[in-house]
Amino acid sequence: MGGGGGKRKKAEGSDVDEQETRDKKKTKKGTMLPSMIKNKEKRSVPPEKKVTRTIENTREVDETVCRPDDEELFAGNDADEFNEVLKQEVTPKILITTNRFNSTRGPAFIQELLSVIPNAHYHKRGTYELKKIVEYAKNKDFTSVVVVHSNRREPDALLIINLPDGPTAHFKLSKLVLRKDIKNHGNPTDHKPELVLNNFTTRLGHRVGRMIQSLFPQDPNFRGRRVVTFHNQRDFIFFRHHRYIFEAKEKKDDSKDKAAKSKNITQEKVIVRLQECGPRFTLKLRNLQHGTFDSKGGEYEWVHKPEMDTSRRRFFL
Repeated sequence: MGGGGGKRKKAEGSDVDEQETRDKKKTKKGTMLPSMIKNKEKRSVPPEKKVTRTIENTREVDETVCRPDDEELFAGNDADEFNEVLKQEVTPKILITTNRFNSTRGPAFIQELLSVIPNAHYHKRGTYELKKIVEYAKNKDFTSVVVVHSNRREPDALLIINLPDGPTAHFKLSKLVLRKDIKNHGNPTDHKPELVLNNFTTRLGHRVGRMIQSLFPQDPNFRGRRVVTFHNQRDFIFFRHHRYIFEAKEKKDDSKDKAAKSKNITQEKVIVRLQECGPRFTLKLRNLQHGTFDSKGGEYEWVHKPEMDTSRRRFFL
């Protein structure tokens, strides 16, 4: 008798233990269930959502990240090389040229760059040295020179020289997709585009962003519905060129009113979408040089070196 009763108690105890372990498995460690909160008002407040950890939001701390209250930074903007263009005191005028030998896709890419950047002019390189082209551009009141460097097959680098006193930025160019290769592409108009710059957060990024900004007029014509985007993500600058499309579509009345249904009343609904105009490419900053282009005696503000890539979470722009 005694032995049987002991076994029964032990069995009942094990059932309770199993139930507790099941409950613990259901409840995640460190989470509070609403039933566990004594204050009834707090029960109705939804718990805070956990932010997913990404490489961007766990990036290494960088002292050069710009702050909105950085007075020194904004004071420096008034004295930098791009100030006259960005304050609309000077109209941007861009000279586009190439290196000495061109590629098969180079001419098509330059033609599309001319359609992206207003007031841009193409000059054939020929046998001229780049320094002579820079001097020519200065004398003709150009504000920037853009050099499209190509290998035998396609463009692989972009050189932007701000005039008259620099700086000069050298970018690696990759993943080029021309307009004709973009499905359902649109054809851009001659209107001045709206410019969007994303995630240029450090002092270097701020400087590069202002340099890109100085290539475009600062009074966009919104009627043209064109938008040019330079999106920085993990120090890769993604270029996209779109236009807004507004479409009026008929929408049937979903109301329960029988009279309205019998009359087949329809409502017009305007739908907005983006149509890509091309080209599409990616830039990666290689160096930023003081002054105009000088391959031998030039001083550099910043140069990317392999030993700088110490972590996947370290970014410079």
